[in-house]
Amino acid sequence: MTEPTPLGRHTKGDAMPKIIVSMWTTLDGFVAGPEDELDWLRIDDRAMDYEQALVDDADALLLGRVTHGDFAGYWPAAARNPEESDAVRAFGRRLDELPKYVVSATSETATWEGTHVFDRIDPAAIAAIEGTVVVYGSLSIVRALTGLGLVDEFHLLLHPVYLREGQPLFGGLESRVELEPSSLESFGSGVTLMKARPAR
Repeated sequence: MTEPTPLGRHTKGDAMPKIIVSMWTTLDGFVAGPEDELDWLRIDDRAMDYEQALVDDADALLLGRVTHGDFAGYWPAAARNPEESDAVRAFGRRLDELPKYVVSATSETATWEGTHVFDRIDPAAIAAIEGTVVVYGSLSIVRALTGLGLVDEFHLLLHPVYLREGQPLFGGLESRVELEPSSLESFGSGVTLMKARPAR
């Protein structure tokens, strides 16, 4: 794991990675309850197929410190646990293989092989990451990238749940977010996967 590095010091010409934000959300736009509850999630085989295909096609992950710590504490062990399902182990192995970029202003970052630590988000730094980058969780990062216009696609797994209160996906943004859906797919669980691009 590298030492924290200011993202703005990285350059890679004019090329930019493709950034995909993948989020599980309720109909009223929350990604977790008021106390970070996730008991409303509906995960079926099709959802796992989607997640596996997403990371198989990815070149890197971009995570916040808390999400990175949660993933580091679960997925490497799950990948090697014979009591887990084949789907869980395969997903865990792929996450383990991918380069991980974690944005953290503190040096207290979980240990996970393949992790690179950045101390803030800056467009010049994002350009240094090559290929397709998947962003999981990490609301502060999603909001920062959205505000900077750096997200290429949102993959929103819309659950048929009206939560009323919780952690909003786009809370704190100074302007509204308009999306142009490119595809919709319904899962057997009742979840709808909407892939959408920000309206430019």
